[in-house]
Amino acid sequence: MAKVLIYSGTTEGRMLAQQLAQAGIECDVHVATEYGQIVMPQLDRVNVHVGRLDANEMYEAARNGYAAVVDATHPFATEVSANIRKSLETLDVPYIRLARKMNIVTDTTQENEGGNTGNRNSGNGHVRYFADYESCAAALESTDGNILLTTGSKELGIFCNDGKLCERLYVRVLPGQDNIALCEAAGIRGKQIIAMQGPFSTEMNTALINQFSIKYIVTKASGEHSGFAEKLEAARNCGIEAFVIGMQAEDKGLSYDEVLKRILRICNAKIKSDETVRISLIGIGVSGRTLTGEAQEALNNAGLVFGAGRMLDSASAYIGRGAACYPYYMAKDIIPVIKRYENDTAGMLTAGGDMSGSLNAAVLFSGDTGFYSGAAKLKEALEAEGYTRVTIYPGISSVSYLAAATGNAWQNAKLLSIHGMSDKRRAEALVKDAVRCNERTFVLVSGRDDVQRVSAWVSDIKAGCSGDSVMGSIRIIAGYNLGYDDEKITEPATSGDIAGQNGLYTLLILNDRPERKRLVPGICDEEFRRDMKVPMTKKEIRVAAISSLEIRSGAVVYDIGSGTGSIAVECAMLSPDIKVYAFECNEKAQKLLRENIERFGTANVYPVDGMAPEVLDTEGLEPPTNVFIGGSKGQLEAIVEKVWKLNPEAVIVISAVTLETLARITGLAEKSTDDGHNVRCEVVQMQVNQVRQAGSYHMMQGTNPVFLCVLKRV
Repeated sequence: MAKVLIYSGTTEGRMLAQQLAQAGIECDVHVATEYGQIVMPQLDRVNVHVGRLDANEMYEAARNGYAAVVDATHPFATEVSANIRKSLETLDVPYIRLARKMNIVTDTTQENEGGNTGNRNSGNGHVRYFADYESCAAALESTDGNILLTTGSKELGIFCNDGKLCERLYVRVLPGQDNIALCEAAGIRGKQIIAMQGPFSTEMNTALINQFSIKYIVTKASGEHSGFAEKLEAARNCGIEAFVIGMQAEDKGLSYDEVLKRILRICNAKIKSDETVRISLIGIGVSGRTLTGEAQEALNNAGLVFGAGRMLDSASAYIGRGAACYPYYMAKDIIPVIKRYENDTAGMLTAGGDMSGSLNAAVLFSGDTGFYSGAAKLKEALEAEGYTRVTIYPGISSVSYLAAATGNAWQNAKLLSIHGMSDKRRAEALVKDAVRCNERTFVLVSGRDDVQRVSAWVSDIKAGCSGDSVMGSIRIIAGYNLGYDDEKITEPATSGDIAGQNGLYTLLILNDRPERKRLVPGICDEEFRRDMKVPMTKKEIRVAAISSLEIRSGAVVYDIGSGTGSIAVECAMLSPDIKVYAFECNEKAQKLLRENIERFGTANVYPVDGMAPEVLDTEGLEPPTNVFIGGSKGQLEAIVEKVWKLNPEAVIVISAVTLETLARITGLAEKSTDDGHNVRCEVVQMQVNQVRQAGSYHMMQGTNPVFLCVLKRV
């Protein structure tokens, strides 16, 4: 097994050991203090050694068959780095320096001799740099006000030579007994000692500055992942000066990512993506305060958090400190960010890098992850990219919340979403069908405009625009911003309390006398608006024709030569998820068609004016799955050819009353299509005789025979 020796004094050193161990590489990690051992988690293949070594001791350690020696000590530990390099001079072991990237702040004053740059009590976030501790301490002696010293305990004596300066110091050190002892030996006692372990966020630094009325903060130029940038930001936000020691040339070495890749190459090892990236898909419920306990824990542990801005704001109390948040909720935006952090392994230190070397990401979704949520599609996209450690955390949906708030059960309710649905006719068809046939219908909507639309659609039903049905009492209850401080639940949905407000709505529609849904076609001819000059497919022929079309759920039906629209209406009434395009060129028929669409409430019928086949090229039409041709105006062959260009699998049913038309239809089956397929033609001849009352007698009344022809490509 390959072994690596790491001299660690930074967060990057700890992280490197953890990642290498995960790749199966044994690591011996040397730290200077017991605190360095405490913060290093116990992991297989990671051995931690405590104590400072000189060059000779380092030489003896390096002779134990290591594949490489990594210098991950602090940028200011220049003597230690020199000893590491010296210990390897006579050994054939690669020396790899892990360097921190320095954050350079441009609004600065360089102080080589500790000179005074003006009024110290009006810093306004100014930054001053010093070559060494001595010049910084000298500059502080000429200032007034409390000082937050964050440079550690090792050089503390330099700042305590002046008694008055020592009294103004508040020293933040690691919580180790040796550090506290050094503070006390230098004259720092009681509340002047702030023993805390980082990392420290901007907010934490700001809190300390305000707590102790700090006028100056002193820090080392420690680079990225050290909290350096957060200290400068806190100083700028509070309007105090930052004194920075040691802004020397940037550390010469390799970045974290470069070091990791080089060692993996030397040791012929690899870290798999599915082992290093954990992704949580979290339903926050109606708001962040309804997060489940497990979801809260997963979110708090995530260093990368994605979600719409509203989701991030709502769940902000449970997002871990220092997490990187992105207002993304689509796979095309989320996956590249995850890959960027995954490939830039050092990024794990600031965004999701935990003590196991894994990247933890969370994506927030409103409501429940299994109810009209993007979670399923995102999970599929993540798995396609090789991310298999994906966990879904369900939330409380707005439906469940509103049902509980109104005292209604929802196990037998119809659940719909028209949120984001651009096709308003389809939305109307879905809602009307659900409301007519269900006691309870829950509808997720996009906002105030959708609420008003749904209210109008329900008014249509109540006004009797649904044919022969008679509705009972229909009520609409609206839940507005459920789970938030301004939550409102009102009835009716257009109540003045919320009528003018845009926001998040869920509707509950109650119908105390729903229809029993018709499952087969066969509306009486008398129910349709008719004109004797506009032919209509009769009931019995209509039933047989629709059966021959073999319509399935989600079908797109073309009714060419629609006339009064009886075929189109009956196809649409089979299911609201069927879309019917009704083509008609006669103006009088076009008017009747629209009247019957409105009469039967079939919003999923889309009337299109024009003559086939040219009208079939109308922009925005979906390709047909099933086509009924009731009139062709002499363009039968061209229409069939056009239909099969749009969809070669479409089933075509044609009605004919003359032998000439029948001959043209059967002629289509006698030749192959342009792409070499044969055409199968099934012909059924129907004649319907009905009994009519004539005075006190009943007589048979015959109708003209009709040919129903079914065409399929085979």
